[in-house]
Amino acid sequence: MRYLPHSPQDRSEMLAAIGLHSKDELFAQIPESLKLRGDLKLPGPLSEPEIVEFFQAAAARSSREYVSLLGAGAYSHYRPVAVEALLARGEFFTAYTPYQAEIAQGTLQALFEFQTLITQLTGMEAANASLYDGSTATTEAALMAMRLTRRNQLVVARTVHPEYRQVLATYVGHQGTRVTEVPWSASGELDRRELEAAVNPETAAVIVQSPNFLGVMERMGEIAEFVHRNAALLIVAITEPLSLALVKPPAEADIVCGEAQSFGVPVAFGGPYVGFLATREKFIRQMPGRLVGQTQDTEGRRGFVLTLAAREQHIRREKATSNICTNQSLCALAATIYLCLLGEKGLKALAEQNFSKAHYTARQLARAPGASLPFAAAFFNEFVVRAPGDAEALLAELQREKILGGVHLRRFYPELEDHLLVCVTETADRGALDRMARVYARWAGHSPALETPARDSTTAKAG
Repeated sequence: MRYLPHSPQDRSEMLAAIGLHSKDELFAQIPESLKLRGDLKLPGPLSEPEIVEFFQAAAARSSREYVSLLGAGAYSHYRPVAVEALLARGEFFTAYTPYQAEIAQGTLQALFEFQTLITQLTGMEAANASLYDGSTATTEAALMAMRLTRRNQLVVARTVHPEYRQVLATYVGHQGTRVTEVPWSASGELDRRELEAAVNPETAAVIVQSPNFLGVMERMGEIAEFVHRNAALLIVAITEPLSLALVKPPAEADIVCGEAQSFGVPVAFGGPYVGFLATREKFIRQMPGRLVGQTQDTEGRRGFVLTLAAREQHIRREKATSNICTNQSLCALAATIYLCLLGEKGLKALAEQNFSKAHYTARQLARAPGASLPFAAAFFNEFVVRAPGDAEALLAELQREKILGGVHLRRFYPELEDHLLVCVTETADRGALDRMARVYARWAGHSPALETPARDSTTAKAG
């Protein structure tokens, strides 16, 4: 009864209060085919010490034993213990959404600092106080662009995260919005000729991701010049914001949005994550979500307020910019703590470590006969490699070596059969990367000597 405190009599009384006689009547709307009949296959009953022992044993068999080279929008980075320790403080952990802004000064200050950090990273002038995740942030950016331009067509790079594109299609599918997808070129970058053919006077925005889903860095200056020449807006989506510590931010864009999970938020089976959206100051009236501002009270003390709250919960529906939850405050706080802990120098050192490891790994894997790097453009910590043979079988072989060797791109792009998307972060050590290269070489029936760099970048510290 510890977790289910209602007695059978309590349940009978509650059912009677709503005119029902059994729990089956309560759930009558659920189709019979979807109902679970019978017990779950769980051990037990167990005492509390036995339950703790059970989960400790399960954790020992979990993916912690494995080196993860998965990416594709969710990135494994080390989380300093201070992040979890500060998040667990009651002042933050229980303050979900500050509806009464003046009472939740600590939460509002953290969100204000989150906004400030996002603008510094993206090169934009204003950022909102977070959104659900990268996919919804990208879609909200598209809707924002259509409101600003009063146009109803979108051009989207096919190298934008496939699941982001699916969310966008779900939102605009019944609004009469035309979405045109532009393929990639031989280099893995957005095909400029196809882009020029797709943009027309009704185009509200062009949506590009960088690094894109293939890991390739896009040349934003050239894209922005063309897009603005056609009076459209440029939206840049970012799934790996750590790259912004090393590469020039896309300041040419009109809206920069994406996922901040890399900053102190665990992969956690897909969520909860923290989306962000940053833009130019002249566009903030159409920005979704909420904007926290800094002010002074009547006694001259610094304080924080909701400067903008434009969802239908706060204002009339016809005036709202969104009905999405405007605040992932706990996840945004995690990102804020993480960024402040590392600081500018630490974040750059971490980005350099990711960059070095990924390029070292790419060179090693490409040396196996039959393996290759199909895209020549620059990349950050994620890249595509053509497997030396059957990609699914190779992934299974790597898993036996305790390595999660990447994402088979056939799932998203049928034309990329036997191509793997590999992501290398600071969590992968040199020994695992070399072991992976040996599996590639063995898989190709050959074992080349491994490269020995002058300095082992995998031992660098993030500062």
